[in-house]
Amino acid sequence: MADLIVNGGKPLSGTLTPSGNKNSALPILCATLLTDDPVTLRNVPAITDVEKLVEFFTAQGSQITWDRTSGEMTLAHATFDPDRLQGTLPNGMRSSVLLFPPLLHRLGRLAIPGNAEGCSLGIRELDPHLEILTTLGAQIESNGTVTMELPGRFRGARHWPDYMSVTATENFVMAAALAEGTSTLLNAASEPHVQDLCATLAQMGARIEGIGTSKLTIHGVDRLHGGTFTIASDIHEIVTFLALGAITGGEVRVRESLPHHFDLIGRAFRKLGVTIDHDGDTAIVRPGQTLRVESPFTSNLLPKIEAAPWPYFPVDLLPCMIALAVRADGPMHFWNKVYEGGFTWMPELAKFGAHVVVSDPHRIIVFGSKPLRATTVDAPYIIRAAVALYMVAASIPGRSIVKNADTIKRAHPRFVENLRTFGAEVEWR
Repeated sequence: MADLIVNGGKPLSGTLTPSGNKNSALPILCATLLTDDPVTLRNVPAITDVEKLVEFFTAQGSQITWDRTSGEMTLAHATFDPDRLQGTLPNGMRSSVLLFPPLLHRLGRLAIPGNAEGCSLGIRELDPHLEILTTLGAQIESNGTVTMELPGRFRGARHWPDYMSVTATENFVMAAALAEGTSTLLNAASEPHVQDLCATLAQMGARIEGIGTSKLTIHGVDRLHGGTFTIASDIHEIVTFLALGAITGGEVRVRESLPHHFDLIGRAFRKLGVTIDHDGDTAIVRPGQTLRVESPFTSNLLPKIEAAPWPYFPVDLLPCMIALAVRADGPMHFWNKVYEGGFTWMPELAKFGAHVVVSDPHRIIVFGSKPLRATTVDAPYIIRAAVALYMVAASIPGRSIVKNADTIKRAHPRFVENLRTFGAEVEWR
């Protein structure tokens, strides 16, 4: 485990071109298994989860070349050898579930350990994924090991899950793309990275209607083809660096900032006194903005930022807003409608001197603009929570340590290097 050593208290300013979106890259990489044609991907982030998938593909015989400097990767799965697969999927990455449909399509049978997996945010169950596969024609048995069999092709069907799940939606789309007949998913997730996967599959020959909405209709095709595709910018990295500029009083410009996804995100920034400007596809936070909680018209209620599945404010970005609220003048109510473990790191904020009331596992109130002190904190295994602890440390004069912060590397391949170009005094230890 690696620690971040932070000498904070100075404005961070600069210009950034963000990495490719981790949450787009992983399902798109899995989707390349749906064709034997070569697929070239551009803007692939050099992060640990991508490395694990590449190692997995290579171990099964796939041919992969990857220029990590340029971010271009070419994958050819024609040499994928099913006899090499021993039922072991990449370890330490929840997104391994995204391999279920393409491996079933390719192998016809898959066996995996049957325990429901979780993470620091809470339990993440296998059931929604297995329900989808069953609905689309797979046969599943569980007796300590979950055994999945697909006689022939997936079959088109209609499915309405209990809730909007990003990875379950992505699994439905991958399975339905090559199914016999038409499939419909209601209550589909529509996050930008889900849209990216759907757009890439469509360019590979899939017939998908309703991209970006909660109803997806997929007309199965006989085969998908290869091609060259570009991974979209990481909205999480875009917001992270804009928030870093705001919390330290600097000026930050982020190119390729996906302004069409920014309406609600920009409103959340404004609630904390931060204006984000756009010049074409460049997002800009101006220097010296005063962090102050915006008073709502309904004055007897606390101002609030709610996070839930898209098109709500993205739950993964809530920690960045919490960090800003620690510095902002006034109280702010945060509501995480997804994860029961999303606020377990609040005691670490308190070590800096932050005033946070945990109402229940899903809601907190931050009373900002309190005196803060440099200190040592322990980061949880939650990417954006570790980033938020760094944000607060960067805003405080003096030396702070964010311990066990290397979970950040799962999403930010050049986090410290980029920070240093912004004038940050920070290093890994």
